[in-house]
Formats: sequence, C-alpha cells, structure tokens
Amino acid sequence: MPAYYPINLDVRGRSCQVYGGDGHEAERKVRYFLECGGDVTFFAPEADTSEGLKELAYNGTVKWVKRTYQAGDLEGAWIVVVADTSSQEVNEAAAKEARERNILMNVMDVTPLCTFIAPAIIQRQDVTVSVSTAGTSPALARRLREQISDHGYCQCLRWADVGPILADIRTDVRARELSLTPNDWQEVMTTEVLEMFESGDPDRAKKMLVNGLEAKAKVNAGE
Repeated sequence: MPAYYPINLDVRGRSCQVYGGDGHEAERKVRYFLECGGDVTFFAPEADTSEGLKELAYNGTVKWVKRTYQAGDLEGAWIVVVADTSSQEVNEAAAKEARERNILMNVMDVTPLCTFIAPAIIQRQDVTVSVSTAGTSPALARRLREQISDHGYCQCLRWADVGPILADIRTDVRARELSLTPNDWQEVMTTEVLEMFESGDPDRAKKMLVNGLEAKAKVNAGE
C-alpha cells in the first residue's frame, strides 16, 4: 500500500460530485461536502435515491442528475466520490476519467482506484481528528474513531470545546503584539483552566489564560 500524505482540503465553492443516492454513504458524503462549503452535484436514478437527498435537491441545496455515471461527467469537477460501487465497469471508467483529468477521486472501499482515501473523522468545534489505516482496514479506522470520540477514552478532546476561547485570545494577543512562544501557550493551558471552563465559568477560564500569557510576555520582553 502507498504511504498516504494527509491533508485537509478547502472545497468552498468547488465542484464536488457524488455518485450514488443511498441514505447512508452517499447522503453522508453529500452532506459533509455541503457542510464544508462545496458546490455539490450527485448522480443517482430516482428509484435509488434517499428521501433526504431528494429533499436537498428539491430545495435547491444540491444539483441532482437522475442517472448513473456517463463518460464526460467529470468535466469541471474538482473532487469526486463514488459511493455506489455496485458496478465494477463504472468504477473503473470513472477512475480512468479522473486520472486523465487529474481530478481527486475516491471510489469507496476500492483503494486501487482511488487518488485519495477518506479517513474516519472526529469533529468537535473547529478541531478535526482523522484516523486512517492507509485503506487496509476501514473497520479498524471506524473502531478507533468511536473510541476516540468517547470522552472517557480520549481526554484530549476535552480541550476542543475551549477552542473558540483560545481563538479569541490568539486574535487579541496578536493585535497587541505580545511576544509569546508555542511553549508559553502550552504552559498556560493547565488542567485548572480546563476544569474551570467545564464547571461553567468560561469567562474566568479566559481571564486566567490571558493573565498567564501576559505574564509570559513580560518575561520574554525582559520586564
């Protein structure tokens, strides 16, 4: 198997195509592209399309082409996911066109035809954690995702909820041109701050973080 290079893609305003209309994988892919700001078109016969996807199409949120893949469909596409892999002929034809057009392509669970694979993801606030087994075991990736999502298993995700506060503070200290190092941030992000936030006192937690950073900046400035 190849050694995959992990990246996060900006699909805002880009043409995202999904082939398949089932209510599980295809609909999940369509909705996630939408959440990320993609311009989404899905291809599926009406009889094979979920009510959820039909609703998205009828209200104009996505474009719906009521058939399966045909040669030339990928023109103008930026990223493509084949969620309906029932036809090996279609899988191979779509993958061939994607290669010829240099388009990002994922044929779900058919790793040799993919130019990228989608990891299992965990999202909280602006934090995204991805789990990949390089396409060797999607079941293992899902199991690890479920365990990481369990707060009792991975305590690190507790900090994800503090993300918006940290983002606000970062904007503030940069505007004030405070001299801070990455280690300074790590040292002020204490368990006490986290527990204060989780106890329902985010303002006090924020103040503690700011005070700690201001103290670090004074030391760095030689005051």
